[in-house]
Amino acid sequence: MRAVDIIIKKRDRSELTREEIEFFVNGFTRGEIPDYQAASWAMAVLLNGMTPRETTDLALAMAHSGEVLDLSGVVDFAVDKHSSGGVGDKTSLAVLPIVAACGLPVGKMSGRGLGFSGGTLDKMESIPGYRCDLTTEEFKRQLKETGVVLTGQSLNLAPADGKLYALRDVTGTVQSLPLIASSIMCKKIAGGAQAIVLDVKVGRGAFMQTLDEARVLAGLMADIGKLAGRSVTALLSDMNQPLGAAVGNSLEVREALDMLHGGGPADFREHCLHVSAHMLALGRRAPDLESARRLAEESIASGAAFDKFRALVRAQGGDVSYVDDPEKFPKAKFVETLAAERSGWLSKADARILGEASVTLGAGRAKKGDPIDHAVGLVVHCKVGEAVERGQPLLTVHASDAAKQAEARENVRAAFGWSETPVPPLPLFYE
Repeated sequence: MRAVDIIIKKRDRSELTREEIEFFVNGFTRGEIPDYQAASWAMAVLLNGMTPRETTDLALAMAHSGEVLDLSGVVDFAVDKHSSGGVGDKTSLAVLPIVAACGLPVGKMSGRGLGFSGGTLDKMESIPGYRCDLTTEEFKRQLKETGVVLTGQSLNLAPADGKLYALRDVTGTVQSLPLIASSIMCKKIAGGAQAIVLDVKVGRGAFMQTLDEARVLAGLMADIGKLAGRSVTALLSDMNQPLGAAVGNSLEVREALDMLHGGGPADFREHCLHVSAHMLALGRRAPDLESARRLAEESIASGAAFDKFRALVRAQGGDVSYVDDPEKFPKAKFVETLAAERSGWLSKADARILGEASVTLGAGRAKKGDPIDHAVGLVVHCKVGEAVERGQPLLTVHASDAAKQAEARENVRAAFGWSETPVPPLPLFYE
C-alpha cells in the first residue's frame, strides 16, 4: 500500500477502505508520510468529500493513533463540550467551571486558532504560566482532584489529529466537513468522556455557512459518537456576528471572568447558561433543562463557578493573580474607538470580517507557528437589531502596531450594515 495511491484514489472521487485510512493516518503519525502528501490528501478530501463511513473510520483511526483514555476508574461520569469554531467564542472558559462547580467533572482537550476562528488554548495562555501540555497521568489526576481540565492534545492522545490540525490551518483545508467532524470527534473519543455536547456554529463567522451544512456536520458527529458508545447532543448556534463583545485572547479571558462574576454581555451569558444546562442534563446532574439551568445560575451567584476557574488555573500552573485582578493583563499600545458614521438600526456585524481583522492585528495566525499577540483584538459595542446613533461607540481596536491598527480600521468598516427601519435581533440558537 502506498500513500500516493490513496491520494489518487480520493482525488478520483473513490471511497477509501478502512484499511487505507488507517494506513495513511498511522503513516502520517509516524512521520513516514510527509506533510506535502498529507496536505495533498487533505485537499482531495476537501474537494471530493468523504462518505459517513469514511468519516467515522477517519475519526476512529485518529483517536486510536494514540492512547484512548478510560476515565471510568477516575470519575463516575465525565462530560465534554466542543465548539466547531467561531469569532469571540470564549464559551469554554465560562462553561467548564460552571458545570464542574455543579459537581459534574469536565475533561476537555482543546485546540489552537484555525484561520479567523480563535483558539481556546491561545486564550488560556494569556494567563502567564498556564500549561496546555498535561500528560495523560496529569490529566487523570487533575480531573479526579479538581473536577475540571482544559488542556491541549498530549503526544499520546490523538497525535494524528494534532499534526493534521496544524497542517489544515495553513493549507486552505480547514473548511471540510469530514475533516472538521473527524477532528472534533477523535479528540472527544480519545478524551474518554461518556457524554459530549457539541456547539455547531452557523453563519458568516463559522466554518458552516448554512443551517443545512451545520445539520450535516452535527449528524456526522452524532453518528461517530454513537458508534463509539458516547451520548451526544448537538446545538446549532448563530455565528453571523461575534459572540459577546470581545474578539482577541486576553480580551476574551477578561470577558469570561466578567461573566463568572455575574456580568458580561447578555448574549454571551445566555449562550453559556444554555450550553451548561445541556451538559448538566446529559451528564445526569439534573432531570431536565430547566433544573439544570437553575443549577448553573446558582453556581455563578454563589461564586462557586469563579472559584472553580481559579482552581483550574492554579492546577495547571497559571498565575491566579491575573484571574483575581484582570487589570494585570497586558494592554495594547494603541487603543482606538471607532464611532458609528450614521444613525439607524444595525443590520450586520460580519463575524468573518471582524475575525479576519483580529488575525491581522496579531490575535490569530496567518501561517503555522506564527506567534500570538495576546493583548490585541477588537471589542464590538453594538449588536444586530440595536438602534444606533451617529457618533455612538461602535468598535474599539486594540493594536500593538500602528500599521496593523490602520489596516484593521480600514477593513472593519465593511463589517457593519445599516437599515432605516427596525431589524430583528439574530437568534442565539437555531435548534
